[in-house]
Amino acid sequence: MTTRLKLLFTAMVLALTVAAGNTFEADTVGGVFRLNGEPFIIKAAELHYPRIPRPYWEHRIEMCKALGMNTICLYVFWNVHERSQGTFDFTGQNDVAEFCRLAQKHGLWVIVRPGPYVCAEWEMGGLPWWLLKYNDITLRSRDKRFLDHVRSFENEVGRQLAPLTIDNGGPIIMVQVENEMGSYGADPDYVAAVRDIIRQSGFDKVTLFQCDWSSNFEHNALPDLLWTMNFGTGSDVDKEFARLRELRPHTPLMCSEYWSGWFDKWGAAHETRPADEMVAGISHMLDRGISFSLYMTHGGTSFGHWAGANSPGYSPDVTSYDYDAPINEWGIPTDKYYRLRSVLLRDNPLAAIAAVPDPPLPVAALPAVRLSEYAPLTAAATSTVHSPSPLTFEQMDMGYGAAIYAATLAETATDSTTLDVPGCHDWARVSLDGRHIGTLNRANSVTSLRLPPHAAGARLELLVEGMGRINFGRAVSDRKGITSDVIVGGSPLNNWDITLLPDAYERAVAAFSATDTARVARDAGFYRGTFTTDSTHLIADTFLDMSGWGKGQVWVNGHALGRYWHIGPQQTLYLPGCYLNEGENEIIVLDLIGPEGDPIISGLTKPVLDRLGKAEVATAATRPELYEWDVVMTMDVSAGDNWQTFELSKPLFGRFAIIECGQVWKEGDAPAIAELRIVDTDGNDIDPSRYTIHYVDSEDFTSGNNNAAKSIDLQESTRWQAATGAILPQLLVIDLGDEHEIGGVRLLPTGSLKSARLYLR
Repeated sequence: MTTRLKLLFTAMVLALTVAAGNTFEADTVGGVFRLNGEPFIIKAAELHYPRIPRPYWEHRIEMCKALGMNTICLYVFWNVHERSQGTFDFTGQNDVAEFCRLAQKHGLWVIVRPGPYVCAEWEMGGLPWWLLKYNDITLRSRDKRFLDHVRSFENEVGRQLAPLTIDNGGPIIMVQVENEMGSYGADPDYVAAVRDIIRQSGFDKVTLFQCDWSSNFEHNALPDLLWTMNFGTGSDVDKEFARLRELRPHTPLMCSEYWSGWFDKWGAAHETRPADEMVAGISHMLDRGISFSLYMTHGGTSFGHWAGANSPGYSPDVTSYDYDAPINEWGIPTDKYYRLRSVLLRDNPLAAIAAVPDPPLPVAALPAVRLSEYAPLTAAATSTVHSPSPLTFEQMDMGYGAAIYAATLAETATDSTTLDVPGCHDWARVSLDGRHIGTLNRANSVTSLRLPPHAAGARLELLVEGMGRINFGRAVSDRKGITSDVIVGGSPLNNWDITLLPDAYERAVAAFSATDTARVARDAGFYRGTFTTDSTHLIADTFLDMSGWGKGQVWVNGHALGRYWHIGPQQTLYLPGCYLNEGENEIIVLDLIGPEGDPIISGLTKPVLDRLGKAEVATAATRPELYEWDVVMTMDVSAGDNWQTFELSKPLFGRFAIIECGQVWKEGDAPAIAELRIVDTDGNDIDPSRYTIHYVDSEDFTSGNNNAAKSIDLQESTRWQAATGAILPQLLVIDLGDEHEIGGVRLLPTGSLKSARLYLR
């Protein structure tokens, strides 16, 4: 028998043995994972089934096998499966059990991460919106109402997936408890409650683990769970595991999320990570017998309304979840893929016989499609609610979409007046008597504008879109619509008519049957057209060019492709060919602004993910005059990259904090800060979910997207860095959201900053 035939035979046997009679354990004495008693290094590929069209599931799994992976890692997304309370759906695109069986079919093991919170840059971190109908609920806590719903959901997950654990002959070898809880808070009793729920749902014999960062994993570490670390490209691997090695010197080591790239946010530059650093980190782990899961191996697409938002502040994520991963958004291997494959094949000759599969469909450019039918936004309305004060979407039992808040101004104003909507969640187009006045944008902290002079009886309208709910940090209780009073000229405005526009394909279709569809150019509303696939225009993957449109969503044959927004950096939407019909196809666009020109959409053969458009509104851009401020502390920063704390000599009050970066350790370096916290008099962080960037001197985009928001994004692996060659000192101004009594600063530098001064106001 030839060597190749022997390998083929062994691979066939391996695939068959991922079926029955297998065992898996975390050997905490020998310091290794064991599969059927033998040491086993987990090489996992993170994939998310909702981000991959079901017809493409098997192809993406095959791509991971050909890469040299032996395991698939996945989240279970609660809000996908329980869209309305008490109604569960694990069918079709939601059939996570079938996704696991496909992995097993190809000889791959599975790690399941059932939350209940998952983060993942996903709407509300996977938590269902209807939890927010409880006005006082505390998410990710021992709040009985929350845990009761968690138990109900996890029991359903258990019905689907517990029969597929390794002890039952299935591929599931590990199950995670909660997710990165240390970045949210310290409540080990809550984590223990989730652990018990997961065990009781049928995962009582499989290995359970919890993941966190090296800086915070001790906050919630449970003695009976395996501990794993999350970190990304460019990290010092040995340092990330140093503390874990001290506490558990014989535990198996695993990086449960090794970040291959990063996610994009609307209005910010496209994110990438170097292939060399990614591959070097994985090679380093393999050389030391450390297991890993590559997050993401294939990111895919946050179709529909499922893209979330980051915090502090409010930073909504784009639709594409390409993530600069080894397998790109539409399933094609990148340079990262082949470079990583060469490393994984060194120790896994069986993968050499798994050829990289061809994509299911080719990529082609669809011809231009004119959307000749038009329907106004109000034609899709389901109801109008009358209320003395503004109500949130959740209070009106709407999870996703937009609403028109309308009220009458009772008094004449001979001069301009201020409109203030501090609770604008998240984007609003303001009109007065049908005339467009301006735009509010929570992402840029623009929540007020000037209204022109007007007569009594003028009609004020705010078209408010709720974008993705925050998926990270303490701000996940992110209600939509208007969450505060609306203030005009210093007084609350009362007596509102609120017209609901739910985000649903069925409502978009209904809009065209409810009105005359004669097109109105360049107006907000719904646009519809058709195109044909035939022998000339074959069914293929394509990318819809949305650069000539404003802001909205797209459906093709009822499939929600996701959000677009002219501010970029994403200017296209991925249209999988499996969503197309042979013959006629329907395309509907909901645009909250209106197209710039004729309502035409063309297909491209490549996506545009890195082109910023003109921002609608800008953040503050005035450099503060330092002579008007008081220096309250000088900070001598050590050369390391560990958290450092600096205390004021006495407590002071302030809302705005200026960090004046004065010196660097190495000439030519630019000052950089990974994370910044302002602390109170007890040394506790003043709520970072309310921080926003008020001003920054410069930002570096030559070595990555190192913008100022990275200094307060709660992500230790990202950073703000001043522009290369920028003249020192460099200023960074943080708005704490309100005045606080301040006791000092906690700083996570990157090794370049040597000294800084703190000013307060």
